Amino acid sequence: MTIGVLSDTHSLNLPAPMIERFKTVDLIIHAGDICDVQTLKALKKIAPTKAVAGNMDEAALKKGLPLKEIIECDTIKIGVTHGHVGETREALKNATAAFKDDKMDVVIFGHSHQALNEQMGKTLYFNPGSPNDAVKARFFSYGLIHIDAGKIRAEIVKI
Repeated sequence: MTIGVLSDTHSLNLPAPMIERFKTVDLIIHAGDICDVQTLKALKKIAPTKAVAGNMDEAALKKGLPLKEIIECDTIKIGVTHGHVGETREALKNATAAFKDDKMDVVIFGHSHQALNEQMGKTLYFNPGSPNDAVKARFFSYGLIHIDAGKIRAEIVKI
């Protein structure tokens, strides 16, 4: 199974190379700050899509999307949150706290626009960065998570 992961698209155009790659994935996960319903609808036309609400999303998205979600893929448990809710301004710390009582194999988050692919203990923390933010991101990126026979391989793809 291959999962396409993105975050912080902020109603901006989605890059063509990422869209082409997502046509071959089994699932798309958006970790918040989609910002508009049209972008979510466009992703759902490409592949099955799961998403969580971000701090910049329009009211319709905030009302319809959870702040955090647990997704099971094969035997792998994936926690998804944007990373803006918590006691700190640091997305990683907020994402860690959001799932502190859950045994997650992977925690996907966004908010910082900074790509991260780091194993901490038994949990992989994964932030795909932003595929189209020219302000805060060091580079445009999205993520791919491959799950095969209970093994996880994650990669940050620079655009």
